[in-house]
Amino acid sequence: MTWLSVVATALWAMLPAYVPNNAAVLAGGGRPIDGGRSWGGRRILGDGKTWRGTAAGTAAGTALALVLDALAPAVSDVLGVTLPEFPIVVAVTLAVGAMLGDVAASFVKRRLDRERGAPVPGLDQLDFVVGSLVVTAVAAPGWFVDTFTLPVLAVVIVATPLLHVSTNAIAYGLGLKDEPY
Repeated sequence: MTWLSVVATALWAMLPAYVPNNAAVLAGGGRPIDGGRSWGGRRILGDGKTWRGTAAGTAAGTALALVLDALAPAVSDVLGVTLPEFPIVVAVTLAVGAMLGDVAASFVKRRLDRERGAPVPGLDQLDFVVGSLVVTAVAAPGWFVDTFTLPVLAVVIVATPLLHVSTNAIAYGLGLKDEPY
């Protein structure tokens, strides 16, 4: 694989996992997943994790994967790289896994006594990546192994925090987030 192929595959394959949390921010609000309940004297997840945001994020990531499938042949021709296509199970698991990873990170943050929006470097940037990769590996192991080679995973691990910080700063600048990280 050329470096272009590795980078293109990494970013293309992760797009359906990158979008859900952003869509959840835009569509969020409403009833919290934890219903306002606490555990050990702290909220289980907090008000930032809502059913509406989770559903919107999952739908957005899944829909994006389907759009990418339609675009894959043309983009592959332009780049000279064969980009992966997303079977429906993968389209769903990348998005659902991203949302589950984010929810799990909120649970961990509450256990660490961190307030909503408080930064936890590393966890904030990779929670959704781990969630999407684990859920997809379990649901579609063949696709996962074919797509996420070690070089592709390395690009995902390095590029994701950079993309995450950049997009959060933009969302903060647009007034869509309360914190720039």
